[in-house]
Amino acid sequence: MKKGKFSILEHELVPKHEILEEREAAALLDKYKLQKEQLPKIKKSDPVIKEIKAEVGDVVRITRRSRTAGKSLSYRLVIE
Repeated sequence: MKKGKFSILEHELVPKHEILEEREAAALLDKYKLQKEQLPKIKKSDPVIKEIKAEVGDVVRITRRSRTAGKSLSYRLVIE
């Protein structure tokens, strides 16, 4: 077995996480008429959030594979 650091992002059960740029986050919030604080939350201490180096206040897009929809998008606000 190879020793070294394993990237949690490479695990097949971990969906794709991406930090949205400010303009993307603003467009998302405008589209759904939401305030940032109304988004579901994810803690900065979450292993994936640590790995992608997201900061408090960032909006993260999570892309999951779905048998029925093909793919499912969800969004989270990074909190302390």
